[in-house]
Amino acid sequence: MKDDFHLTLRSLRVWDTELPGFDASAAPLEPLPLFREWFVHAAGAGQLEPHTMSLATVDAQGRPDVRTLMLHDADARGWHFASHSTSAKGRQLAAHPEAALGFYWPTVARQIRIRGRVTACGPEVSRADLAVRSRGALAAALTGRQSEVLASTAELVRASAEAWERAAAEPDAPAPTWTAYVLDATEVEFFQGDPARRHTRLRYTRTTPSPTDPPASAPTWTRDLLWP
Repeated sequence: MKDDFHLTLRSLRVWDTELPGFDASAAPLEPLPLFREWFVHAAGAGQLEPHTMSLATVDAQGRPDVRTLMLHDADARGWHFASHSTSAKGRQLAAHPEAALGFYWPTVARQIRIRGRVTACGPEVSRADLAVRSRGALAAALTGRQSEVLASTAELVRASAEAWERAAAEPDAPAPTWTAYVLDATEVEFFQGDPARRHTRLRYTRTTPSPTDPPASAPTWTRDLLWP
């Protein structure tokens, strides 16, 4: 009997196409402009859902946990996303607010890894985050109970139908546990794949401000190339 899994696994090829270049010496002094540039490039190159990312946290026992969710923004404050504060990731972030994000865009053989501290935004910001999303997103938020044990799919169907009806009738309906989060990066790594496996890795590390620096000083970054 054929082992379809291993036959398929060993038949796959990686980056069997022309790939973009990356001159790390010409990279900007801070990671945010490069992230935005790569993001727009990936979307223009046909990468499906470039705003999907992996979020890694740790639980109460220190065990790593990871899931895929959507990026909501990336600005001077950091990388933004949202979830229920009562979800597994919400509880984990409340106890251990250090986290990591991962973007992978195979169309252009690029990935970005981000680490930093996560802050939960207040109710006003969280409501505004939900207000600009789709009716489906509001319905999902109103369904609630994320990460809890589900007794049956029928229960989910009923709760979801009720949430969709409410979202249609009340487009500004509150979802009290919906929380906007922002990850303030301390380390950002850009990876450009190469068919010859001479990958380019550029790491930005935020330097710790000196006690003599003004309180409102902008963060500074050091850049290092890494062996692939």
